[in-house]
Amino acid sequence: MTPLARSLILVCIALCCGHMAVAQTLAPRAYVITPVRANAVTLSLSFLDGGLDFNGAIPITGATGSYQVPALSYYHSFGLFGRSANVTALLPYGAGTFQGSVFGAQHQVYRSGLFDFGLRFSANLKGGPAMSVQNFVDWKQKTLLGASLTVIAPTGQYNPTRLLNWGIKRWAFKPELGYSRRWRNWVLDAYGGAWFYTTNQASFSLPHPQPQTKSPVGSFEGHLSYDFKSRCWASLDGNFWFGGSTRLNGVPNPGTRQTSQRMGATAALRLSRHQTIKISYSGGTYVRFGGNYQDVSLAWQYSWLTWPKFH
Repeated sequence: MTPLARSLILVCIALCCGHMAVAQTLAPRAYVITPVRANAVTLSLSFLDGGLDFNGAIPITGATGSYQVPALSYYHSFGLFGRSANVTALLPYGAGTFQGSVFGAQHQVYRSGLFDFGLRFSANLKGGPAMSVQNFVDWKQKTLLGASLTVIAPTGQYNPTRLLNWGIKRWAFKPELGYSRRWRNWVLDAYGGAWFYTTNQASFSLPHPQPQTKSPVGSFEGHLSYDFKSRCWASLDGNFWFGGSTRLNGVPNPGTRQTSQRMGATAALRLSRHQTIKISYSGGTYVRFGGNYQDVSLAWQYSWLTWPKFH
């Protein structure tokens, strides 16, 4: 295999991995495939700043937050019943300051700690057979259909006596269907899925924590990206999600229903045969409940095709 062909494959790996959805993130090219036994490690850092709209559901007004989220992820691809498949593990950490008025009194808190651990499994259903490196060099993407399942485990920092926590103290599952279509240098992506949650047995409540349930959250996501001759790409990104109203000890809270949308852009640049950097920006265009924040993220990725041999 020529060095150029191997470099192109490593660039493709960079397009695919690192798309774990801890929250309502924007992830272009999440269903583009790679050859089997491809690997990548990604270090990312996100800067988030903005307001938190609780829509009267809890007695906090004028809430804002400014925080950073470094994250480490690992991606690996393999063959499954003749189809391309991959798995990604993600562990983020958060640190930042939040402030707001509670019952008319101004308060400020600092939080730092681990987010919940995330694991995403994805498999191609059409258009992406499992391929060796040699076969992948000559393969050209047309239409891809895939499915994924993201699982969030309640391993993050959580204190039931605090309103703001990095962890959610419940399991979360997101099945999703994805579509990707290429026309020469253009790639169109569209995904649709839903988050499902188990019960948080100790949710924040006064005078003491109580069980809280959360209804499913439906989500749609779309991206239009373009490959440049220098083997870098840029995309316009958008998503929309709805649902997620909560019940505290069996009592519904209609004010917690979410109907929100984010828009943004992403750019990726290949630095070398193994390294890629990616920068992205997104902002809330409509947020009925939750965080209306600006998000700037920078990621560095190291990709390789097989495990290195040690002599």
